Amino acid sequence: MTIRCAVLGAGSWGTVVAKLMCDAGSEVTLWGRRAEIVDAINERHENPDYLPGIPLPGELRATTDAAEALAGADVVGIAVPAQTLRANLAAWAPFLPPDALLVSLMKGVELGTTKRMTEVIAEVAGAPLERVAVFSGPNLARELAVGEPGAAVAACLDMAGAERLQAATMTPYFRTYTSTDVIGVELGGAVKNVIALCVGMAVGLGFGDNTKAVLMTRGLAEIARLGASLGADEHTFAGLAGMGDLVASCSSPLARNRTFGENLGRGMTPEQVIAVTKQTAEGVKSSKAVLELARKNHVEMPITEEVVAVIHEGKPVKEAGLALITRSPKPERYGVTPKQD
Repeated sequence: MTIRCAVLGAGSWGTVVAKLMCDAGSEVTLWGRRAEIVDAINERHENPDYLPGIPLPGELRATTDAAEALAGADVVGIAVPAQTLRANLAAWAPFLPPDALLVSLMKGVELGTTKRMTEVIAEVAGAPLERVAVFSGPNLARELAVGEPGAAVAACLDMAGAERLQAATMTPYFRTYTSTDVIGVELGGAVKNVIALCVGMAVGLGFGDNTKAVLMTRGLAEIARLGASLGADEHTFAGLAGMGDLVASCSSPLARNRTFGENLGRGMTPEQVIAVTKQTAEGVKSSKAVLELARKNHVEMPITEEVVAVIHEGKPVKEAGLALITRSPKPERYGVTPKQD
């Protein structure tokens, strides 16, 4: 049976997920805000603004009409900037099919509420959490768009939902794993953006692989501490949605958050970087929400604190780096209580 999919958001990641779904044999309609991009996808089978030069499947349909995109959908993927989700979804809610699986393709935490994207989706759509999923992993859009091997995790409280998303996205070049740890998969994707900003700053300052390794490792500890406090499975952070996504985002110049941080390390102000950045670096805004969430749950996240200080409080990058290096040393732990024999 063919799975009918809708993807809301025709940026680079939304377009790639739509392509994955087509390549998996699903019937896909992609919603885009801008008519010129929608027309290019339908007529030239290309997204010239976000994935120039990469051919898209001929069977992929695009539209600017959300109701048309959502009609009869079994799976609805949502790929808009995290801080716009609530307003966008409120407008789309009347058109959501009542039994569709609603999938967060976003990696952020909502400012003001500190809610994860699946929580916002459930609240605004009036859907049970068992009908809301998250799709996350080391997913650099351009590499997947050209068919390089990749993988992600489909997580849903209801394993049947995770398996439905797996069936809609598995291709010969892309493997989808399933999980019921929505919290862990979602936090891994959201918080790694913040760590990637810090790694980028270190690269911009001229530091090498040792420094990057330290920041990635200690960043993973921050992610795991926060996840443990919220009930995530500690093993999730050793997998694709944790370490895998962190390594890709911190290592690749294709990663938006790392590139944003690199420009900060080279001396640009946050405002200057935003002015020349075409695509959303989710960690820039979500960093404040992540830190607020950590403080609510009494979780120490020093890297996140310094990223927020640089981006939102004007702290010099070098001063932030010094603060991290000179802070009081503590035992190496992930904040997860060891299991007893």
